[in-house]
Amino acid sequence: MTTATEVAARGTSTHPDIHRHSDVNRDVLAILTRPGIGWWGLFAFAAFGVAVLFTAWGALIVKGFGLTGLTSPAGWGWDITTFVFWVGIAHSGTLISAILFLFRAPWRQSVYRIAEAMTVFAVMTAGLFPLLHLGRGWLAYWLFPYPNSRFLWPNFRSPLVWDVFAVTTYFTVSATFFYLGCIPDIASAREAATGLRKKLYQVISLGWRGTDNEWHHFSKAYIYLAALATPLVLSVHSVVSWDFAMAIVPGWHATIFAPYFVAGAIFSGVAMVITLSVVMRKLFHLEAYLTPKHFDALAKLIMLTGLIVLYAYLTEFFMAWYSGEEVEKTVFWNRLFGSYWWATWTMLVCNGFVPIMLWFQRVRRSIPALFVISIFINIGMWFERFVIIVTSLTHEYEPFAWGVYRPTMVEMAILFGSFCWFGFWFLLFTRLLPPVAIAELKEVIPAPMKRKHGGAHHG
Repeated sequence: MTTATEVAARGTSTHPDIHRHSDVNRDVLAILTRPGIGWWGLFAFAAFGVAVLFTAWGALIVKGFGLTGLTSPAGWGWDITTFVFWVGIAHSGTLISAILFLFRAPWRQSVYRIAEAMTVFAVMTAGLFPLLHLGRGWLAYWLFPYPNSRFLWPNFRSPLVWDVFAVTTYFTVSATFFYLGCIPDIASAREAATGLRKKLYQVISLGWRGTDNEWHHFSKAYIYLAALATPLVLSVHSVVSWDFAMAIVPGWHATIFAPYFVAGAIFSGVAMVITLSVVMRKLFHLEAYLTPKHFDALAKLIMLTGLIVLYAYLTEFFMAWYSGEEVEKTVFWNRLFGSYWWATWTMLVCNGFVPIMLWFQRVRRSIPALFVISIFINIGMWFERFVIIVTSLTHEYEPFAWGVYRPTMVEMAILFGSFCWFGFWFLLFTRLLPPVAIAELKEVIPAPMKRKHGGAHHG
């Protein structure tokens, strides 16, 4: 039988063309029991970053927000920038998985589990920032409209309340979608596990046996959730864009923000899927399951959404000039040549010019090149949120109120810690749940080859 490595080296098919179902179980489930030294190194680094995050957060609680660079007029800074960045990453994962499922993309099976897990943990990361930005995070329950005897209700006109509803709604749907898709694979892991891990899988697999009746109901539920998740993602991320578009701050009050934010979310999310897939491919030797054709397809999604994002950038600058509003023109001129010119040009280079290389097939099929490009894109997307938030707040209508925002080491530690927090949970996921969809991979792998005399090929 052709080995998985030989098939991957060929790069001629989306999945190994000669591969037994038992080999899929063996290769994927081995990740849960033998992570390797690379996994432990990354996990130790992520745990260190989580400690840094909570140390910085503790310092804010004890010393106050004077430890940050926030001041009038910049009431939002790196923390809200990072919040919007992680919300964008989160909203893309389920959307990628759901849309590819509804359109029956033949290459979806190897990457969608990574995208869905990315969604859940990115929402968990984004959810930290409204709590952090409150200052007194232990009073976060005040944001929820629960029945209470004090007759105190949240201010529904506050973007902070909108964000709470957006994050909780999306986390509920994406976590349900993710968990439902994992159930057949958890059952496969249950059969191979022993001890405490086996007992855990017995509970969370919900007694799955793989009967025709179970598959029938599973398929119906999955397609309904996919159909629900797609419009929900679009609407919820539009709510996040309204945090800005509903204000009269120059540079924010624009109707393009909803589609602009949704396209940017998919753009950055696909880039993050590529980053994670490359790392997992290397760590767990998944070359047979994450082939150059998978990365080529993901790169084409980046090309599409990248063009939409670039069009949105050009539209923003054109409409600022075309509007004739002096304040609006000044804000956009300041973005390009003012105090934060370096952030704006980083955004334009990383999101506008670097993706142009993906028009070449050789680049799209080069794993190292895609890895570097995906990192540049997410750097650019973080700076995009920074440019939108900070350049507008520090350069509003009255020149006497203009200012400069400078982040502090505490804010930098929180930014670093948020990436480690995300990585910490993602690495734990790869040890507890199959990171590649076993059941769906088996659906697209052809049946074993037959010998001329009719016997099964076992070579």
